[in-house]
Amino acid sequence: MTDKKKELIKKIEKESSKGISVKGITGKPSTLVNKGKMKLLESYFFKSENIPVNIKIIDRGDYVPYYVVVIPGLAEGTKIVLNRLKGELVTNVELDVSDILDPKKAPLVKKKFTKRAIQLLEKHFPNLSPDTKLVLASYLIQNTLGLGDLEAPLNDDNNEEIVINSSTEPVWVFHKKYGWCKTNIRIASEEAIYDYASLIARKVGRQINVLNPLLDAHLPGGERVNSTLAPVSSHGNTITIRKFSTNPWTIPLLINMNCITPELAGLIWLSIQNELSLLISGGTASGKTSFLNAISAFIPPTHRIISIEDTRELTLPSFLQWVPMVTREPNPEGKGEVTMLDLMVNALRMRPDRIIVGEVRRQREAEVMFEAMHTGHSVYATLHADNAEETVSRLINPPVNIPKSMLDALSGIVVQYRHRRLGIRRTLEFAEITKKGDANVLYRWDVRTDKIKKVGVMDRIAKTLELYAGLSEKEIVDDIDEKARIIKWMAKNNYTKVDEVGHIVARYYISPDDVLSAMRKKKRWDFGTV
Repeated sequence: MTDKKKELIKKIEKESSKGISVKGITGKPSTLVNKGKMKLLESYFFKSENIPVNIKIIDRGDYVPYYVVVIPGLAEGTKIVLNRLKGELVTNVELDVSDILDPKKAPLVKKKFTKRAIQLLEKHFPNLSPDTKLVLASYLIQNTLGLGDLEAPLNDDNNEEIVINSSTEPVWVFHKKYGWCKTNIRIASEEAIYDYASLIARKVGRQINVLNPLLDAHLPGGERVNSTLAPVSSHGNTITIRKFSTNPWTIPLLINMNCITPELAGLIWLSIQNELSLLISGGTASGKTSFLNAISAFIPPTHRIISIEDTRELTLPSFLQWVPMVTREPNPEGKGEVTMLDLMVNALRMRPDRIIVGEVRRQREAEVMFEAMHTGHSVYATLHADNAEETVSRLINPPVNIPKSMLDALSGIVVQYRHRRLGIRRTLEFAEITKKGDANVLYRWDVRTDKIKKVGVMDRIAKTLELYAGLSEKEIVDDIDEKARIIKWMAKNNYTKVDEVGHIVARYYISPDDVLSAMRKKKRWDFGTV
């Protein structure tokens, strides 16, 4: 063994017991915070694969918070040494290129790489503990098959977006609590950014190059990816990754976030229970799809659901009869495209009880959607618009251009709003659609008091429920109140996971007394009995 190799072994074994050296900060974050040079806003831990990750959100007196990734046991010197082993790892694993690019074979590929990575570490660094070898092996895998240093923020459930603007500035993340944050992660070069974009493109059968400098794709986990190459983006190559939420929003969670009131949530629940079609509108990043996901848990378990999206973002309760469908881009020869319209027309042949549409953008899509409503299907979809009145205007004017007479198939519009200055999301309005196709606003958010207030009298929805569900005005009020109390009970007991909410709602449909009894007695819900 050469002296140089002995020196490397000593270095990696020594640094495996230390912490990562944080770029952009002199000294350890905790030391600087203690000295008063920085303010620690929050610190939390999670695991990225087998790698323990500590996130520190720090106020450095800058315009935006600083998102610091700290990986105990993985210092910069260790990274350099491990990166030298990448070539040896790839050489020693016998796989075809097709195996690496096939999402279905991803677990098998990862298993083979992990086994070989641990063998390499045992060969070169026999004195490391098994736990440390597993951490280092996971790092090797992430940097060989994955997105390297981006994997840690990608596995943080608190992040909504991970953004690379160029190699000259740090990676940014959009944190659910703190908004846009600079990170201590930097990409070494424009070529490295291109390599990441090219890797993502190959996995979905796409290309990104000088002739095709724009990429819209998705990761195997469902994350949506957009990438641009210089000189189209003049500062450098970019990558924008929108996270796919493994723990989606639910109505009890939105109650705890003060996004919506239990009373309004109860009305929406009653509408969905009785198969009334709803449209969720709002601006960019206002939470339209997240809200659509949240209210989907109110769909009865006896119904068949077909969802149609450009990219998989919805996560419904696991026990529902749900068929998720996604569109497909054409291949480089321009063949094989499957559009949202294709899927909507096909969905009508699949005997759906409910149809969920990710986003309606074009006239033909809207026409098919409203035809589905008129033929007795309950449809829930999203649309870009800032309020209920504008939603109607967008529907009846180009490019959507639906005849106003068709709008009476839609029962209600929920408008989501993102207040950028305050960093909050709220349900701005809930409106029913009149027989003439106009919006009658029933609830509206008051920004001064941060409360949702009742501003109108329900008419069309009440008449529809009376006609088809046989509910009197008093019964409607009582039903909404009962559902509101159940939602408050779920929120208070922190039943915020999608399957937890789905199980309680499903039990309520089968035996309302079981849920009401548990609520009145303030009992913890036993999910094992459902």
